[in-house]
Amino acid sequence: MAKVVVMPKLGLTMTEGTVSSWLKKEGDAVKEGEPLFEVETDKLTNTIEASATGVLRRIIAGEGVTVPVLDKIAVIAAADEDISGLLAPGAAPAAAAPAASAAPAAAAAPARPAGERVVASPRAKKLAREKGIDIAFVTGTGPNGRVTEEDVENYKAAPAAPAEPAVKASPLAAKVAADAGIDLADVPNHGRVLAQDILSYLENSREKGAEAEREETVAMNGMRKAIAKNMLNSHMTSPTVTFNLGVDMTAMKDYREQLKGKDIKVSYTDLLVKFVAKALTEYPLLNCSVADNKIIYKHYVNMGVAVALDNGLVVPNVPDADKKSLTQIHDEVKDLAEKARSGGLPMEALKGGTFTITNLGMYGIESFSPIINQPEVAILGVTTMEDKVVVRNGEMVIRPIMNLSLTADHRVVDGSVAAEFLQRVKTLLENPALMLA
Repeated sequence: MAKVVVMPKLGLTMTEGTVSSWLKKEGDAVKEGEPLFEVETDKLTNTIEASATGVLRRIIAGEGVTVPVLDKIAVIAAADEDISGLLAPGAAPAAAAPAASAAPAAAAAPARPAGERVVASPRAKKLAREKGIDIAFVTGTGPNGRVTEEDVENYKAAPAAPAEPAVKASPLAAKVAADAGIDLADVPNHGRVLAQDILSYLENSREKGAEAEREETVAMNGMRKAIAKNMLNSHMTSPTVTFNLGVDMTAMKDYREQLKGKDIKVSYTDLLVKFVAKALTEYPLLNCSVADNKIIYKHYVNMGVAVALDNGLVVPNVPDADKKSLTQIHDEVKDLAEKARSGGLPMEALKGGTFTITNLGMYGIESFSPIINQPEVAILGVTTMEDKVVVRNGEMVIRPIMNLSLTADHRVVDGSVAAEFLQRVKTLLENPALMLA
């Protein structure tokens, strides 16, 4: 039995999706449960499995096409099954971009009203498939309009529109155009193409080509559009202040080495998730959100960790990070990052965050102003760790210094509170033993 494939609703807020790629083409056999196509939403890309077994008879939404959720995008059916009733008027296969322009041909009209069932003999259907003919366009001469094998054999598509008359050109112009691979119809002229017209056309084409190479216009994909929208919304919503503070990471480096000696492998991001989560429990204003002029305090820490992708950025969350061990945090952060980069991140992992950490240290960044991930009220930017000369006990020494950049929503987080919180994070990082206190 034929099955209509629709754009899936992958989250409560999802209203549309873009078909980023079809993993099968029309005419391919598909099995229920095998990957069929990929959908790009404003947050991530998901691989969608076939919901039925059969043949992918029709692709309605081509690659690059954005479709509202639950709208039809394809039809799976048996090879000889009539699917005309499932294709609503105007539901011809969509394409991401218009086809190359050509002289318009006369469009063939169906031999029967759209949606009406086609009555045809099995041999007629088989022959139509072999010839690539849509049997809906064949007029039946059998009993009750039944399409016979002979009807298909005799079917002729509507003739193409007559070709435009040949462009008049001088013999020299025709030769120059042929040598240069130029269509005479593209050359501006005054009734007859001359050799000089060809030379002027070539010169203009070179100038336009050189200019075109200097710029390229590319449409934003779904994720980039969502990032742009969210960043603008955050900028318009929160009056922010960014606070920068250097941290001596000597003790933290030693602590990490001690863990490695015990075969406990953790990254500095893992350590920051753990230590910052503890500080957030002591400064709940940095872990709240704002709605309708009300402050919503969160008695849990769902730590968002920004993950850079080839085409954007996502922020999956480590739930209840304040209650988890370093090894649990390490495993979850690693798993979330791998799923994000492979396109297998579940929507639930992107919801419910209370605070975000974004690390640009691997790029050598020394300071920046991260943008708050709404509806949170703060975000911590992590920069590179760099050896610097500092004064300790009256002596100049070299220490690994890492800057932290905290952006806070000044509607609820005053400067003094933000500064105290950042100082507390610094104290914990410089004195790891305090985590036991």
